[in-house]
Amino acid sequence: MSRIVYVNGDYVPEEEAKVSIFDRGFLMADGVYEVTSVLGGKLIDFDGHAKRLERSLTELDMAMPMSADDLLAIHRELVAKNGIDEGMIYLQVTRGAPGDRDFAFPPEDTPLTVVLFTQNKPGLADSPAAKKGISVISIPDIRWGRRDIKTTQLLYPSMGKMLAKKAGADDAWLVEDGLVTEGTSNNAYIVKGNQIITRQLSNDILHGITRAAVLKFAREAQMEVVERPFTIEEAQQADEAFVTSASTFVMPVVSVDGAALGDGTPGRVAARMREIYLDEMRKAAI
Repeated sequence: MSRIVYVNGDYVPEEEAKVSIFDRGFLMADGVYEVTSVLGGKLIDFDGHAKRLERSLTELDMAMPMSADDLLAIHRELVAKNGIDEGMIYLQVTRGAPGDRDFAFPPEDTPLTVVLFTQNKPGLADSPAAKKGISVISIPDIRWGRRDIKTTQLLYPSMGKMLAKKAGADDAWLVEDGLVTEGTSNNAYIVKGNQIITRQLSNDILHGITRAAVLKFAREAQMEVVERPFTIEEAQQADEAFVTSASTFVMPVVSVDGAALGDGTPGRVAARMREIYLDEMRKAAI
């Protein structure tokens, strides 16, 4: 059965989905995106993703293409049409297709392009990787300076994941001025004693929706959260580490640049935060 996707107001089989070759998302990476997970057929932290979408669009001088309620209705319709129990919904909004290529922004009345599609991921919450942990390498962070905007400029993160794969690792942490910013597609954390340490919010990192929820739950669990940068060397000497994202939730990190953390297995804090996060998110899913 063909997957049903959403393109500019229409629900169509993916084979029939079309976007103009002049779309600025295609030509300029002039667009933003969000990924919302689905567990038990319900959306995880949709409000957070909708608010971040609006913020990203505002930072790029684009308006929301529709209300959050209308976006929610589309998400739910795609879940229903594609029979998604566990998986993800990808949403992308671009500045549209003005009719020809030009560096200048198109006229303000140019319709935005809005595309959504589902990814069916049975067993998403019961990932084998979460039980054994992942390994990361470090690479230089050479991205543009506005990483807080969730744009479709994902070439370097993609290259980073491939560098990790070539090195026999699972992912990469990005390093700037000797300090870890974040992962290729996730926020990064280390644990030392009762402290969870992660870089503070700024233009340097994505303002993770999962990050916000996990830190809230950690504080409620009486853990000390310290928001500051850390080095790779500090990470290698930590008790444990983990990353967070909408698609991996809380994922333990057991090796950094070849150095095993602790006994080389997922740590107690990461495992507990994953358990708490999934439990609370399931309760709040819509």
